[in-house]
Amino acid sequence: MDSIDYEILSELYRGAPPQVSRAFDFQKRLKGCIVRERSFGEIKTVAGADISILKSEKKLVCGIIVFSYPDMTEIERTYSVVDEMFPYIPGLLAFREGPAIIETYGKLGAKPDVLILDGQGTAHPRGVGIACHVGVLLDVPAMGIAKSRLYGSFEEPGEAKGSWTPLTSREGERIGAVLRTKDRTKPVFVSPGHRIDLETALEIALACSGGLRIPEPTRLADKYVAELKKGRK
Repeated sequence: MDSIDYEILSELYRGAPPQVSRAFDFQKRLKGCIVRERSFGEIKTVAGADISILKSEKKLVCGIIVFSYPDMTEIERTYSVVDEMFPYIPGLLAFREGPAIIETYGKLGAKPDVLILDGQGTAHPRGVGIACHVGVLLDVPAMGIAKSRLYGSFEEPGEAKGSWTPLTSREGERIGAVLRTKDRTKPVFVSPGHRIDLETALEIALACSGGLRIPEPTRLADKYVAELKKGRK
């Protein structure tokens, strides 16, 4: 397994403009650090994280809510407003949003067993989405649930809740799943981030979905961030 080169990471945030090739190098190194098996016991808590941009201030708002699992009772919520340190570059979103998530996670008194991010994990062109990036840097179990496909091919799952099909890379590797969380609605895209397997990620996504398409942790985190943004206007 590779080790994390934090000097590359710090260089990326010092550079103006950032060196995209160095970011790709860091992603390659980070990919070698991903643990692709479940490395924890019973799941008692999960957390949803979401981020939004304050364009006028060049800042990011991140909110995280921790819930008991599987009954989804809220335990704690916290947020951060941080400077935008990295521009929007497709495929490198984690470098923009990662610092805000990591700072907000550090404020939690009750650390969750699994962190759920609104985005991709291994279902990424280079196999290192935001859930992998944050999961490895924090060394916590993390997974991604995205509303749309970023990368990979798939067949449409069945219409019933719980139906899913594999999401595969160009090389045929299974990088995630396309999951129906509600009957006859658009599916979501689930992928492992770090220290979790796809089967457990699917189990969590379904258990947290209730009667809605978007699972409660990320849906409510998104609502929380929207309220925070509204309060700053």
